[in-house]
Amino acid sequence: AKVVLRGTAIADPALGHSVHVDATGLRPGREYVYRFMAGGEVSPVGRTKTAPAAGRDVERLRFAFASCAHWEHGYFAAYRHLAGEDLDLVVHLGDYLYEYAAGAAYAPETGAVRRHTGGETTTLEAYRNRHALYKTDPDLQAAHAAFPWVTTWDDHETENNYAGAISENGEPEAAFLERRAAAYQAYYEHLPLRPSSMPQGPDLRLYRRLAYGNLAEFSMLDTRQYRSDQPCGDGVQARCAAAQDPERTMTGPEQERWLLRGLDESGARWKVIAQQVMMAELMIPRSGERQFNLDQWDGYPAARNRILGHVMSRAIPNTMVLTGDIHSAWISDLKADFEEPASATVATEFVTSSITADNPFANQLRLLVPVNDHIRYYDGRHGYGRCEVTPERWQTDVRAMENVTEPDAAIETVASFVVEAGQPGAQRG
Repeated sequence: AKVVLRGTAIADPALGHSVHVDATGLRPGREYVYRFMAGGEVSPVGRTKTAPAAGRDVERLRFAFASCAHWEHGYFAAYRHLAGEDLDLVVHLGDYLYEYAAGAAYAPETGAVRRHTGGETTTLEAYRNRHALYKTDPDLQAAHAAFPWVTTWDDHETENNYAGAISENGEPEAAFLERRAAAYQAYYEHLPLRPSSMPQGPDLRLYRRLAYGNLAEFSMLDTRQYRSDQPCGDGVQARCAAAQDPERTMTGPEQERWLLRGLDESGARWKVIAQQVMMAELMIPRSGERQFNLDQWDGYPAARNRILGHVMSRAIPNTMVLTGDIHSAWISDLKADFEEPASATVATEFVTSSITADNPFANQLRLLVPVNDHIRYYDGRHGYGRCEVTPERWQTDVRAMENVTEPDAAIETVASFVVEAGQPGAQRG
């Protein structure tokens, strides 16, 4: 249920203070503690923060970004470590849960440390139950209770690799939209979204813009609900002619215009595009061909070129892209022309690994770094990204788990990369 606090004193004697919420709602730039009461039960104390007022000078932002938490593939110890960080917020980039039936997505890396309940989620009841199952995890609970979360979805909150109204397996459109409506309703009920995102049947306005003072502005994208069908299928293969069609879209025309207009108008130091699938080109030499994962932006190169070309032509500085999906960590220069390594670097992309979702191709993916000159770093371990942002520089730390098969597994920072303001491209920190 959505709870909007009005005229309510939020207090906990152990914390030594309370905050009154007046009729205008929560105040900017403040810390809050809260509890919920329902049916005679009282929740543990949670903490949250509100962002500084838009336009206000801000000297530092610390946040984590994460994606791809598969219940069966591992324990959520990464969330426990995340909850122990000194952060202002968490950005979740999709695959908050997985829709598969119990045991349907066996992980060669880990087996299955625990099981989903029931079959593949297709109904509102099933999606609600799957969200409820994930919410029983104490480490996920701790991460939610520690910080405010900003979320967007990818495919598995509904169905693997769906595109707009097109299901992965050719389900009739009307039936799939009914399933999509159920998935979107359950997502809205279980994630921290505003009333403006309330679903209308199979439609939910998820893309939105969030400012953190004048330091950073986040454009949260939805690259599933409005995208064109993947060209020539959604697997790894050579690009066919359809992939070059400029009408092929990842975001839909309206969202793309909204994004470009927001980048033009932003007064923030750092312009952050938070989205789902890898934007950097990832060329895969196989069978004597240049092949690509056509579910990523590589399947929509004209749409990618419009965004990066806009950033370059308008000289929009300090554009950063945050990504999930691929179950591995990547740091890449986003180029004006990926076919020309010497072309201008337009922006920087940081891709976080998965919380637990399996990566059976980790060793093979490592071999792609030398043949993609714009890629600066790769790591196939599970984990999340941690960012510290100031007006002068952006630092991203790659946080990697020891394993995901033990609930108390350790984590370490395995790499740090820095982008200096006004100088696109990541360098070792």
